[in-house]
Amino acid sequence: MGNIISVTVDVDDILLDACKPFDYKFEGVSTFKLPHFDPPSRDGSWSIGLIVGPSGSGKSQLLSKNYGITEEPTWDSNKAIVSQLGEDAVEKLTAVGLNSVPSWCRPYHVLSNGEQFRARMARMLDNNTSFDEFTSVVDRTVAQSCSNAIQRYIRQKNMTGVVFVTCHRDIIEWLQPDWVYDTLNEVMLPRGSLCPRPKIEIDIERCNKEWWNVFKKHHYLSADLNKSSHCFLGRWNGEPIVFGSAIAMPNGSVKNAWRGHRTVVLPDYQGLGIGVRFSDAIAQHFVEEGKRYFSRTAHPRMGEYRMNSPLWKPTSKNKVNRLDDAARREKGIPAYNNYKVIADRVCYSHEFVGNNIVKPQVKEATLEGFWK
Repeated sequence: MGNIISVTVDVDDILLDACKPFDYKFEGVSTFKLPHFDPPSRDGSWSIGLIVGPSGSGKSQLLSKNYGITEEPTWDSNKAIVSQLGEDAVEKLTAVGLNSVPSWCRPYHVLSNGEQFRARMARMLDNNTSFDEFTSVVDRTVAQSCSNAIQRYIRQKNMTGVVFVTCHRDIIEWLQPDWVYDTLNEVMLPRGSLCPRPKIEIDIERCNKEWWNVFKKHHYLSADLNKSSHCFLGRWNGEPIVFGSAIAMPNGSVKNAWRGHRTVVLPDYQGLGIGVRFSDAIAQHFVEEGKRYFSRTAHPRMGEYRMNSPLWKPTSKNKVNRLDDAARREKGIPAYNNYKVIADRVCYSHEFVGNNIVKPQVKEATLEGFWK
């Protein structure tokens, strides 16, 4: 009887009147038989487990009975979310795909549903944690992108025993669990039966500067866009999701050079690795035209990606503080990035060297019909 759940309620006139038209005889006791489930032991041998099935199939009860459910955190409405995640806050937020610095600076209650979901995951993820109704309150794009970001973080940190429950099967290939239990069919899906993560194909287009208005509020630096920028738009399944720009880099010792200016991925699509690879494609576009391409960023996600990518090589300014820019501003000379920065901020600086990758096909984009 261990798999039988029963609950008793008082039988009153309202309850009887509700059941009477349907000839449903109810005496106050509801019972439910849980699916048979042999839970994998949290012995450190696996990282991610998933219980999936339709509503009412016993998922939450199985999770609670066998693994417990991690308690939801409370949030201080007077503090930014980044202030409430501890010393590794930036690493945790970027790990779950919440890469928007302006969003880090806001309190939890003003974030969008998707951002709140990512913030909760960043704060709660640890060894032997359990999450009910995973991705249930966010749209499917956020669910898939966040699932991918979370599984990557869990495995990078060698976490074990993390269990998720969901009624949505569309995240399985993005979460890449080590085991999946299906409550509908009462079976454990065998390892190796899961599909690999779907490929993401981005269509790249040259676009005018008006597109910046769609993306600028999500950028962590100034909302300004250099008037001489060459701008690029990326679409996934026809939807505009990423913006990038580059500007010429006049330099006495480096000829025919360009540098990255802005790269912004809309929040719902962060965590899929789109921004860094979109930047690669733009850089490759310029290199294919016989130009040199440089980029400097303070964002740890993009910077660390380039540190480990064979497509980029560090310059002499890589991970060096910005005191040179501060001195230039004091003399009235425009700084490299032409915006105010903390003088000793360390940035990543790289040159794109390219590889034998496919030359990006760049089309032309317009705003026609976008604002409807």
